[in-house]
Amino acid sequence: MENDNTKVSVTLGYTLNLGNFQSLRLDLGIVDSKRDGENIDEAFGRVYKFVEDKLTEKIKKQNLKSQING
Repeated sequence: MENDNTKVSVTLGYTLNLGNFQSLRLDLGIVDSKRDGENIDEAFGRVYKFVEDKLTEKIKKQNLKSQING
């Protein structure tokens, strides 16, 4: 029996050391529904990749800001 209401949740975080005993915590999470034709592992992989890519993008932006404001 397949549950069409299956949800997948992924939350990832990263603590960025800003120096001088300061840090910035970035957390990003999403809850999404399993799509037609996906199994749970495929849905998890899709959602995980999305969250990982977005968090990496934000980390890179923050690192660039930190270097500019240095």
